[in-house]
Amino acid sequence: MLSKKAFFSFVELTDPDKHQLYNEYHQLDHRPANLALPSVVWGDRWVRSPSCVRASRASLPPLAETQYVAMYWFADPVDDSVAEWRQLGERAFQWGRKPDTDWSRREVGYFVPLQGYVNPRVRVSSDVLPFRPVRGVHLTVSLIREPHGAATEEMYSWYDRVHIPDLVSRRGVAGAWTFYSEWTTLLDPEQRRMPGAARITLLYLDGDPLEFSAELGRYERDWDSAGRMLDTSSMETILLETPLLDIRPWDWSWFAEEEKDQR
Repeated sequence: MLSKKAFFSFVELTDPDKHQLYNEYHQLDHRPANLALPSVVWGDRWVRSPSCVRASRASLPPLAETQYVAMYWFADPVDDSVAEWRQLGERAFQWGRKPDTDWSRREVGYFVPLQGYVNPRVRVSSDVLPFRPVRGVHLTVSLIREPHGAATEEMYSWYDRVHIPDLVSRRGVAGAWTFYSEWTTLLDPEQRRMPGAARITLLYLDGDPLEFSAELGRYERDWDSAGRMLDTSSMETILLETPLLDIRPWDWSWFAEEEKDQR
């Protein structure tokens, strides 16, 4: 398996004028520095542009205002790798190279990678999939109410054997990875704690992410009529289901263009 632990960060900028500075920092400083660490296997960033927000099928607190998602895969031994990675973050702050401290809000969590799935047409393994160029991803973050209940195990079996293979077989989908956390720092704004556990499904897309999201409802209606859909609403709450776009260097105008169109 590519890694035994992954990190996800869900970010909202509280200052709408800081998107260019934020992307310059993350894409030209922060991410390259992290990828250079022996402890980091790979890292990615995606944007939830205004078009992605409109295409989202679920958006609940505390993830509703997410604008960017970052993730990192850690090398063995993972505890040492996470410690080295966090130490770099502290040094970057001490160097004065963490400009988003006062104007970004984030929810974070460490997750266990569970299973990789690959569409046969892409001809790479699931461990290679995260390194493969994509046009974006489709992200689902769920809160699991009874992490080890019998109904939950049946739901997991359905996801693994039926639903995710169905999704991966769709046009424009290169593959998928699933992730699980027995504990999570995704925080409820009132309780400051979430009962249950967190689950992430990440679809890697070489087709247009917005087009895939638009077609997903039709796919699921077809699967339902064929008896291949399972109602999971009693077992999980979808906190965020959204397309995310790949971030290309120096192409950071999504939010500025939206603001211009509204004038």
